[in-house]
Parts: sequence; C-alpha cells; structure tokens
Amino acid sequence: MAAPSRPDPADVAACRSLLQAGSRSFFAASLLLPSSVREPATVLYAFCRVADDAVDLSPDAATAITRLHARLDGIFAGVPADDPVDRALAVVVRAHDLPRSVFDALIEGLAWDVGGRTYETLSDLISYCARVAGTVGTLMTLLMGRRDPRVLARACDLGVAMQLTNIARDVGEDARAGRLYLPLEWMEEAGLSPQSFLAAPVFDSRLASVIRRLIAEADRLYGRSQSGIGALPAGCRPAIHAARLIYQEIGVLLAARGQDSITRRTVVPQRRKLALVGRALLDAGFASGPTRQRALAEVQFLIDAVRPEGGDAVMADQGLDRLVGIFERLAREPGSSRTGRVVRPRRGRTRASRLTATA
Repeated sequence: MAAPSRPDPADVAACRSLLQAGSRSFFAASLLLPSSVREPATVLYAFCRVADDAVDLSPDAATAITRLHARLDGIFAGVPADDPVDRALAVVVRAHDLPRSVFDALIEGLAWDVGGRTYETLSDLISYCARVAGTVGTLMTLLMGRRDPRVLARACDLGVAMQLTNIARDVGEDARAGRLYLPLEWMEEAGLSPQSFLAAPVFDSRLASVIRRLIAEADRLYGRSQSGIGALPAGCRPAIHAARLIYQEIGVLLAARGQDSITRRTVVPQRRKLALVGRALLDAGFASGPTRQRALAEVQFLIDAVRPEGGDAVMADQGLDRLVGIFERLAREPGSSRTGRVVRPRRGRTRASRLTATA
C-alpha cells in the first residue's frame, strides 16, 4: 500500500484550529498561499506552535526538549505519536523530503531561549535567528517546491530579517521578562550596561542607537531577500512578499517614534497591512531570480542540509561565477554560538513564539 501524499483532512483541520486560536497572523497570511502549499504550511506551523508551547509551558524545559526530539524520532521513522500534529507532519516530511536536522536546529533555538542565553556579537545573534527563523524559511521554501541553494539563502535572509525586527520591536517586553537579545557588544559600545538595563529597562538615546543598528541590519537582509521571491512559484509570491513588506513596516514605524520599543509595542495598523497586501499583489509578478550573494555564514548549515531531488545534500556556491550547486554529503552538525554569557530568564513566551505573533 502506497504511503499517503497528503495528511488526513481531520488532522489538518486540527492543525488549522490550533493556529486559529494561537497564531492568527499566520492563519490570515496563509489564505494568500495556494492550497497545495497552505495545507502543509499549516501543519508545519502547528508543529512549531506545539513545540514552542511544550518548552515554554513546561516546568522542566530540558525534559520537554528531550520529548520533542523523541516526537521527531517517531515522525521521521513513520511511526508518529497518536496526535494529529505528529501524524500530519509525518506525511508532510515524507512527501516534501524535509531534513530532520533543520527541525533539530529549530528545537535547539528553543533550548537557547529557555536557557537564558545572551548574544555577544551580531553574528552570535544571527546564529540564534538562523535556528528560530531561518529554519522556518528553509522549510517553507521546500514546501513551495524550491531546493536551489540560492533560493534557500534568500529565504534565510528573510527569516533572519523578520526575527531581527521582532527583537527590535520587543526590547522592552523582553527586558521586563528578564530576557535580552540585543548584541551585548553594541550595547557596551553605546555606553549601556546590559545587566543594569535588565534591572531597570529605560529608553534613552543610547538604546535608540542600538535599535537603529538592528533595524538597519534587518533592512539590509530584507533587500537581499527580495530577489529570491521572484524564484518562488507565482502563486506563492504574494503571501511571502506581503509578509516581507509588513514586517519591514515595523521598522519604519519604530523609526517614526525614535526607535522607542520600551514604552509601547509597535503594531502595524490593520488598514496599513491591507494596503501592503495590495501592494504585494501588484508587485509579486516580478520575475527576478535569486542573486548569487553568499549565504550568511550562520545559516549555511541549513542550506547544506537540503538535498536536491534524488540527490545528496548540497552546499551553496561560495564563488562569484563558479559552478552553482556543488553536491556533497552533509557531514557536520549545526555550529554552536560563541557566547558564554547567560542571564536568568523569567517564565513567559519564548522568542520563537513571536514567529507567528501579530505584526
């Protein structure tokens, strides 16, 4: 008996209900995707939601992480737990040849969250973003049927950019929960003590300069990501382009209020979101292909994990005009962060949960 190519409709419906309750922004955005992508994307995001909640709400995060890995063992072995999300994801990973190591990296990012890790440099922070957002960008690109390493590199650019925007937007909220994601090196260069800031998070010109730098880096990556959207299937471009425009608008609004993300949370008004969706629908016909800019070093392990159809793992071209798509067997695990500083977090929503938070 042939393995099913689509999950059971009842399991997909359960995933959809989960997202309607806890990830309304994704649920709304998914309506722009063609049904062939919307269904597996719903399953993927449902697993992300369940994984996030399993770690965030558990009194023992280490045990929760171990259990998530065990669930993935069953999913990838084709013997998932008796749960609609697990059953549906088992079908999706087989049908779309999704790499196990990318899911492991996502869970690693959740572990970094609950461990209260901080990030010394921008590179360290991007390594974190690669795990909680670059992973999702990679998997979504595979669900859209694209495995070209250049397209995957641009998808990771977009995921990292969105996560940097989340971090810039939520500085105050995170600090009040005992979390700090800003590069410590940047804070110290601005004359800010990370520990003093966490003890009493107050907005001033020094913090504004750090947030401005973070938004500038996000904008650079949004610019890099645009060329990859034209390489996606035409029916998928409006949804991804709309997400890009809406998240980038958060940075625009932050700048308009002087980069103050301490006193209140920046939200894109509904009317402005609709205008940006309309723009995405008009713009998404562009046919530019992905540039050959090098992938971010911190996300390269995600690209290396992806196999072309019927092939081995691939490594993206790192030369100017040299051959693209050099294939070799993946022989390494995701790299680890260089940072050693840890702050003690208070319990609350983990950073990865903001992947599906309201923009």
